[in-house]
Amino acid sequence: MGLTLEQVARESGLTSGFISLVERDLATPSIASISGIAAVLSATMGEFLDDPPRPEMLTRQARRQVYAVATGGLRYERLSNAFEGSHLQSVIIHEPPGHRSEPVSHPGEELVYVLSGKLMIEIEGEVLLLSPGDTIHFSSQRTHASWNPTTETAALLWCGTMDIFGEGAIGPALHAKAKAPAHG
Repeated sequence: MGLTLEQVARESGLTSGFISLVERDLATPSIASISGIAAVLSATMGEFLDDPPRPEMLTRQARRQVYAVATGGLRYERLSNAFEGSHLQSVIIHEPPGHRSEPVSHPGEELVYVLSGKLMIEIEGEVLLLSPGDTIHFSSQRTHASWNPTTETAALLWCGTMDIFGEGAIGPALHAKAKAPAHG
């Protein structure tokens, strides 16, 4: 496409420094960040993610698809599956100590339920600390970011209408296993 790093950064709403770190495998992009970059590059989310086989309607715990970001220890257990007309996607996120997502906004909504550990979430300047059993549900169009301020991994049930797996749900997504796009 002939875009500079600065153009991709500006059009995706990310910093050129962050994109440079991602390119060099020194930072872990969220799915929302990857989605923004994909949109600028006219790519699909699927071009940035490993494409495992489609799950059945029932997913047994022992057979969950687990995605991991190349660096940083961030892991996702896929709970939902795709079917005609579905928009809801769900994962259990295992967020390592100190992990911080980039501030993003995108169409859709999100619900986060803290299973274990703690999570700081900032939505348009309001910072909230979530503990086990706490839930937050919000419009993803509001700028939001999260981080794990503790020394233990946080486990979060995340449900949203973002298209994490590139299967046609509405809008971009939260976290992903990054891989290079097919575009040159």
